[in-house]
Amino acid sequence: LQTVPFVGLFSAMATLVSLNRKYELVIARSAGVSAWQFLLPCCIGALLFGVLSVGVLNPIAAHGFSWSEQMENKLRAGNSNAVPADTTPWIRQKTASGDTIIGARAILNQGLEMADAVFFVLDQQGNIVERKDAARAFLRDGYWELQDVKVFKDGNIRPATSDRVETNLKPEFVQERLARPETIPFYDLPGKIEVARSFGLKANAFAMQFDSLVALPFLLVAMTLIAATVSMRFARMGQSATMILGGVLAGFLLYVVSVLVKAFGVAGFVPTAVAAWVPVVVAMFFGVTFLLYKEDG
Repeated sequence: LQTVPFVGLFSAMATLVSLNRKYELVIARSAGVSAWQFLLPCCIGALLFGVLSVGVLNPIAAHGFSWSEQMENKLRAGNSNAVPADTTPWIRQKTASGDTIIGARAILNQGLEMADAVFFVLDQQGNIVERKDAARAFLRDGYWELQDVKVFKDGNIRPATSDRVETNLKPEFVQERLARPETIPFYDLPGKIEVARSFGLKANAFAMQFDSLVALPFLLVAMTLIAATVSMRFARMGQSATMILGGVLAGFLLYVVSVLVKAFGVAGFVPTAVAAWVPVVVAMFFGVTFLLYKEDG
């Protein structure tokens, strides 16, 4: 879905530039049709395209993304359990018997399954007393179920078909910490957010994904307005390339700002709704203001 805003931008620019080169816009203006009247179908089309992207394309993309992760994990199966600290998601759980630090090479099934998982069991003083490497780890009710395990303890290695590690982690917490929001369909996000917040979790990543998807249709409208600001002026031969480049740069800048503000929303510095809607509102404001100045004087 990251390419959808650019699809909307390039489509609007291609349509308006084509009409401009054929003098269709000049004829429409001479007939008394204002810029807002022939921009309305473009904006409605962008809005409908955004709604279809969220309602149809997003669930397909989410399932496809999850499926690709599973396929990638199968292709990498059998590799060493050495997991890099800079890329591996780590969580720490506290139980009555002590703490356990958990890491994995890949997170599957929206955070409820881990591939090439590593469990460091700590004692009450925080010393590592045992390490368990598992080809697969599944979160069950009250425990982690490990499969194809190697247990490292007191300098010895003991292989085991299966093993268990006690846990008090809830699936909602693990999903909020480990699951990638892109793997969850739009229709499932509200339920995930509500359940996570009922456990006292912020669920900023899920909320940011949901608010961004809600704002996506209006982001496409903003992209259409940006395209209109650089594509509707009567251009002489050789000027179209400069205008098109300006529109592409403006759209790219809007996208970069949106991604940057989303990072602040996920981190909790600003509300997720504000992070999702502020770039859209600002872009629409500047687009409408520019068109009012150029078209209506």
